[in-house]
Amino acid sequence: MRALLSALLLALACAGAQAQAYPSKPVRLVVPFPPSGGNDVFARLMAQKLAEAWKQQVLVENRPGAGGSVGTELAARAAPDGYTLLLGHTGTLAINPALYTKTSYDPQRDFAYISLLASAPLVLVAYPGSGIRSVGDITAMAKAMPGELNYASSGNGTGSHLSGELLQALAGVKLTHVPYKGTSPAITDVIGGQVPMMFSVIPAALPQIRAGRLQAIAVTGTQRVPQLPDVPTVAESGLPGFESTLAYGIVAPRGTPEAVIEEIHAQIARIAATREWRERIEFEGAVVLEGTPAEFAALIRAQTEKWGKLIRAAGIKPD
Repeated sequence: MRALLSALLLALACAGAQAQAYPSKPVRLVVPFPPSGGNDVFARLMAQKLAEAWKQQVLVENRPGAGGSVGTELAARAAPDGYTLLLGHTGTLAINPALYTKTSYDPQRDFAYISLLASAPLVLVAYPGSGIRSVGDITAMAKAMPGELNYASSGNGTGSHLSGELLQALAGVKLTHVPYKGTSPAITDVIGGQVPMMFSVIPAALPQIRAGRLQAIAVTGTQRVPQLPDVPTVAESGLPGFESTLAYGIVAPRGTPEAVIEEIHAQIARIAATREWRERIEFEGAVVLEGTPAEFAALIRAQTEKWGKLIRAAGIKPD
């Protein structure tokens, strides 16, 4: 009995030492999208800060494909030891399960939620010669010409596309969706007047807005953004309840030790509280989000219900 007790105490001591030593080797942070996008930017910023705090490498690994599903599945199947993390967001964790009928991961079953990082609204922009100056102009045109007013997006099932679907649902109008393979070609055609408007990520649209090549109509969050302080939200422009943002955060495979999750969350919370982090996130057209792991998981559940309902009602399919 004494030997058994000694062995148990030794095992507990070793487990405690392992938790305290985390991380003792490089950590992999999977980004399920190509380099240079918003996901990649947020991941690399946080990876740099975590590496400085831990005195250990945090390596960003881009694994794009299937709207983020390829990299997300990779992370879900990784060993739950804290050495593989995922930059998750609303698209991969809330939208994809409704959009792709055969998604091979379950965001609620397969992941441990750790920390929210940021929330990024979109901006509704229009070709300056389109005559669109407000959300009211869009609804008036759409009611006068049902189905004849087009809007571009960065692809089927993206936040850009779903924002347009949400506008139609709340305004009771019919628009025609014109999907592109990415934000850049969509913006190019809006600037050229081939399509009158689109919902765009803010960093991509901001230089064109400032140059006068795009007209900023409204932002999709619950509050105005520092980069466009004079641009109202869609909600305050006549569609109460409209909110379409992408929430970004760090998750790990389900089964990751609680002590490791607490360590990662504590470090991220410390970094997120700094002025440097806030200013950098705002520069990217986003706002800092904070919350417990439970609050992060609850947010994704709510987003899953919201976007799943809209996707099913609109019959949206991936490319």
